[in-house]
Amino acid sequence: MAMLPFDDRDGKIWQNGQLVPWRDAKVHVLTHGLHYASCVFEGERVYGGNIFKMTEHHQRLQTSAEILGFKLPYSVAELDEAAREVVQANNITDGYVRPVAWRGSEMMGVSAQNNSINVAIAAWEWPAYFSPEARLKGIRMTVSPWRRPAPDTAPTKSKAAGLYMICTLSKHQAEGKGYNDALMLDYRGRIAEATGANVFLVQDGVIHTPTPDCFLDGITRRTVIQLAREKGYEVVERPIMPEELAKTQEVFLTGTAVEVTPVAEIDDYRFTPGEITKQLLTAYDELVRRPATAAASAA
Repeated sequence: MAMLPFDDRDGKIWQNGQLVPWRDAKVHVLTHGLHYASCVFEGERVYGGNIFKMTEHHQRLQTSAEILGFKLPYSVAELDEAAREVVQANNITDGYVRPVAWRGSEMMGVSAQNNSINVAIAAWEWPAYFSPEARLKGIRMTVSPWRRPAPDTAPTKSKAAGLYMICTLSKHQAEGKGYNDALMLDYRGRIAEATGANVFLVQDGVIHTPTPDCFLDGITRRTVIQLAREKGYEVVERPIMPEELAKTQEVFLTGTAVEVTPVAEIDDYRFTPGEITKQLLTAYDELVRRPATAAASAA
């Protein structure tokens, strides 16, 4: 089935304060964000017409921009309203929202202090890919040769576009070898994350997850940690070496796109989605589909 290209669709995109026809939401080829990655973004999910953790995402977008040295021309409240407007304009019930902010095209060079700051928000239909039963089969992963950089070499606390170049390289290499995704180590050789999701290991009934000191402390990650602790599970955030996969019974990923996704194998290691993974997968699915007020109070 042919893929519908993202530059040729019906609908509306919010760009710099107004809704514009989808095909008219464009930037110039000499945009600084394209050449020098002066760009930050978010990924949000819509469930039943409501954007899950919307304000939290827009707060992070604002923080990411500040880390990259620019200020968004819109408040978090204005971004919230714009996102709701986009979802409504495109009649999205279950979908994905992509806010993005970038430096414009006034100056072309490493320095771009006087460039305009542009913001856009798009949304499109994105129903769940798999039923919970299908997801429980687990995905296949391989360790990437590319590593997450140290926090003194890159703005690792920002959801910056440039940081995802090595994720694309890792994902493409994994897919080329027949895997679904790649497990990325950090600059020290410790387990870090997947290419677009955080990772959790279950060892003898205890949930372990890497300390997010050089990668994003994901919004879904924090949500699942809270759900696990509410269910009485111990969650330990600590450095984890890849050799520990040998004594791990369950592995799962968390993220806006993947939600809670079990892992069946990482190279030569095999895992079986067990009771902890199943409970958290179900609990997360239930949380995101609660009415907006109930989900907010549970956050």
